[in-house]
Amino acid sequence: MRIELLVVCLSVMLGLLHIVLASHLASLQRGYKWTASARDEPLPPLTGAAGRLARALANFLEAFPFFLALVVLVHFNGAYGQLSKWGALLYLGGRVAYLPLYALGVYLVRSLAWNVATAGIILILVLTSRSTRTLLGGPAARPSSRRLAWFVRPH
Repeated sequence: MRIELLVVCLSVMLGLLHIVLASHLASLQRGYKWTASARDEPLPPLTGAAGRLARALANFLEAFPFFLALVVLVHFNGAYGQLSKWGALLYLGGRVAYLPLYALGVYLVRSLAWNVATAGIILILVLTSRSTRTLLGGPAARPSSRRLAWFVRPH
């Protein structure tokens, strides 16, 4: 399995950890009766670590689809390389560091972790923009690099 795909799997596990931690702390703050309820009544926002973990989960859910989409493009284009590998590792490392830093309220270093993860996404974006341009018949196109050209050509 390519490292980029392994990082996607590990990121899914990290996302599940986000969900478990955020929901558990919300239940501790609001009570398990609230957890089992329909949650129809408006409640004040979560505070402390529960609120921070809920926001960290929301942040993860905002960033992960971009990362996943880019890794899928890398995979289908066959554009694996150093940029995709290091981009994926930076993304995962940044996201792994981000969770405890946000939960503990470490604000400046948390922003650094977010920037590391975002830099990873940008590295993969640079690679996919090059490979997609090639795939669609851009200036660097070679016949062997047009694996998905059938998808964009009229049939």
